[in-house]
Amino acid sequence: MNLPGHRPSHADIWLRQGADTLLVLLPGALMRPADIEAAGWFEQVRQRGLALDLCAADMDMDRIIGGAPLAELQQGLLAPVRVHYRQLWLGGISLGGLMSMVHASAHADQVDGLCLIAPYPGSRLVANTIRRAGGLAHWRPDAVQQQDPEYRVWHWLRSPPADLPVFVGHGRDDRFADGMAALAACFPPASRHLVDGDHDWPAWQRLWQLFLDQGHFPVAGDPG
Repeated sequence: MNLPGHRPSHADIWLRQGADTLLVLLPGALMRPADIEAAGWFEQVRQRGLALDLCAADMDMDRIIGGAPLAELQQGLLAPVRVHYRQLWLGGISLGGLMSMVHASAHADQVDGLCLIAPYPGSRLVANTIRRAGGLAHWRPDAVQQQDPEYRVWHWLRSPPADLPVFVGHGRDDRFADGMAALAACFPPASRHLVDGDHDWPAWQRLWQLFLDQGHFPVAGDPG
């Protein structure tokens, strides 16, 4: 995609339909953008005729903990393309969902919606810290925790923007289901979705289809 200031990655995969809304999807750990395309997610947008551009972004998850990939994503992709779209949604699968929230917590004014497919809720250390504090309503991050992206996400989840459209869902038998349920509970009931399945593609496929059918994006050419 040749946009001024955009440093393209040959591994990014795009669906460009001339829409005024872009959804950038962040893959999960050990996942590449090509996996999202192979799962038919681009084709499902086409089949529905949605006025939506889609980008499965290439991210080096081996370096994710240091925060560098998110900074590069912001500077190399999100900031440059933002001026070309009326709305910019961010989403992802598993770790990609967590990273979407990390970015939204730091750049709230640049994200118009979130699509969180089985978002990784963070480590047991984080969950236990919050539990020992008496729950999310009572926990406050200390100076060290404020430097950790997982803790920052949970601090943001204490009061996410009330007007931010969010889709969050996971499988009933997902091995991270308890943490995901706690995460989803931070959003309005209408945002939460539970399907049959585990932390795997069949469940993620069901959730993606539910998301596309929610009505967040108009059908191309529909004046309404």
